[in-house]
Amino acid sequence: MHYLFLGTAIALELVATTLLKYSDGFKRLVPTLSCILAYILCFYLLSRALDKINLGVAYATWSGIGIVATTVISAVLFKQGVSLAGVIGIILIIAGCVLLNMFGAVH
Repeated sequence: MHYLFLGTAIALELVATTLLKYSDGFKRLVPTLSCILAYILCFYLLSRALDKINLGVAYATWSGIGIVATTVISAVLFKQGVSLAGVIGIILIIAGCVLLNMFGAVH
């Protein structure tokens, strides 16, 4: 259940970040209010996930998935590209997240 909280929190953070772009610097009311609400909900769900998930593992998962998905969203929705160095960096981040999830949690 706690990984469901984490996954939903990550999804809401991605929605909120996308809405942040659409808010045009908080000049557009509906994207701005939707962004704020999505961030509130995502941090609430993250707090629930942290009841049972190690903070380092949760944050590594959050950031790894977030970086990859945000890069895809920015490329698809906003036509923003990524360099080869950026792709290599993302691959290294994913590798670090996988290693932390597999071996980093000490109880």
